[in-house]
Amino acid sequence: DVQLVESGGGLVQAGGSLRLSCSASGFTSAVVTIGWFRQAPGKEREGVASISTADGNTYYADSVEGRFTISSDDARNTVHLQMRRLKPEDTAVYYCAGTRGPLAPTLRSGEYDYWGQGTQVTVST
Repeated sequence: DVQLVESGGGLVQAGGSLRLSCSASGFTSAVVTIGWFRQAPGKEREGVASISTADGNTYYADSVEGRFTISSDDARNTVHLQMRRLKPEDTAVYYCAGTRGPLAPTLRSGEYDYWGQGTQVTVST
């Protein structure tokens, strides 16, 4: 079975940094796309960043462009989301998601087949 496990969430002051990790296992395809999504209380889930393990291409939401960096450590089957210059509005539960096979990076949640349980990120003022 496919499993996605997020880690690295926590409490940080505004302006600080956090690195989230998504450990993946059970994929039958060696080439997939992994995305990070977030959902704040009372808000819809939104895509944050996505990476294709085929070519390393990435795609970011405008709200995080220049502050967040997504990267893939293929040897460890892990995708990281480095978050810098965090803002209170970045507070949310962050989820990683994976596709069944190759796909260009996308923030469309409907394109993803597998989801992790989420990790809480709280940015204080």
